[in-house]
This record gives sequence, structure tokens and C-alpha cells, in this order.
Amino acid sequence: MDAAILQDRLNRAGGRSAAVIGAPHDLFRPAALLNPLEPSGRILRLNAAFLPMGGRITRAVGFGEALWQGVFDAAYTKPGDLLRDRDTQTIYFVAAQQKLLPVLCVRAPRLVGITRPAAATAAGLNVYGGTVTATDTTLATGWPASILTQGGQGTGLSGIAADLSLGAWQVLLPVSLNINLRGGDRLTDDLGRIGVIASTELTELGWRIQARQAST
Repeated sequence: MDAAILQDRLNRAGGRSAAVIGAPHDLFRPAALLNPLEPSGRILRLNAAFLPMGGRITRAVGFGEALWQGVFDAAYTKPGDLLRDRDTQTIYFVAAQQKLLPVLCVRAPRLVGITRPAAATAAGLNVYGGTVTATDTTLATGWPASILTQGGQGTGLSGIAADLSLGAWQVLLPVSLNINLRGGDRLTDDLGRIGVIASTELTELGWRIQARQAST
């Protein structure tokens, strides 16, 4: 038996398992940068279940665990696809479908938009050197993301005793977000929080972003 046949059988086994333990999900394949969960982006419905990494269900999943093992027929999916539970509206994105291995998914409870501050409009001295929200360029809206708080938050900008430290985030986004993110871009989630991207890394699993929470 070659690897292709074995992979096909594993996919079918995942589909049969999901039919028993899973729930109906809408499958979205983003084709645009704005609102990838619009009905026009849905390509099919399939049953899916999600287990803790390792596939064991002996304990509840705690804080800070974004990675899950997807159980569904992976013949219909590819990295970057979005799966939304039709009942609970819980969203996951497919991070990796490595041959003969379980499907790696990321739980993405937040919806984020990304904007880019306008650059200076002329050489030399400009009227205002800061960033103005009204002049930002919208890069993407409505993208499911995992946002986890990180340690090492640093200190506030004013240097006084009562100043609050700046929050640090790790943000995971699907590889289907096909734009060139860079430091200084702004990220806003559905809770109204704003973060400034400090660094980005695009891997075969998707985007891994380090961001600082903005106070205003």
C-alpha cells in the first residue's frame, strides 16, 4: 500500500469518526481579504470534531491552548480553510495537513481587522508626524484569529509609578490571509482592543504575530 492510498483511507476514517462524534460545520475557503466568513465564501458543509493535541480526552482543555486536532474528512480541506460550527458558531482554521499525520487546527475565537497607518505625504517636513486612524488603509477585516496574552510585557511609556504596563499578544492567523504584514500595522479585534504589530512570521502553518496592546 503506497502513501497516497493510506492517506485516502485516513481521510475516510476521519470522516466516519466525525459523522459519529462531530457536529455540522460550514467550510469557508477565503478568496478575498474582507470578511472571509461571508456566505459567498462557503464551499460546503461537513461534520467535524476537535480534540486536544494528542487526541486524548482525559482532561478538559485549559487556558492558553490554541492548537487542536481536527477530526473530519481532510480530502475536502486544505491549510487556510475556516470551519465554523453551525450551532455554537465556534471557529477553527486549518493550520496543517501533513501526510499521514492528524490535522492541525487553531481555535480562533476572535475576529480581527488590520489597518496600515498612512505614510508621510511629502518629502521633508510634514504637517503631522504621527498616525491618524481616519487616514489608515484597511488591509483586512473579519478574520478569525487566536489572540493569547504573553509574559514579558515591559513597562509603560511615561515612566511614572502609576503607569500601566503594555500588554503583549501572540496572534495566530491562517495562511490564507494573503497580504504582506509588517511592523507598525494596527490590529483591532471584535472586543474593541487595538494592538500594534511588532513583528511577523509567515510559516506553512500560518501567520505568527507579536503585537503590543495600545492604550488608545
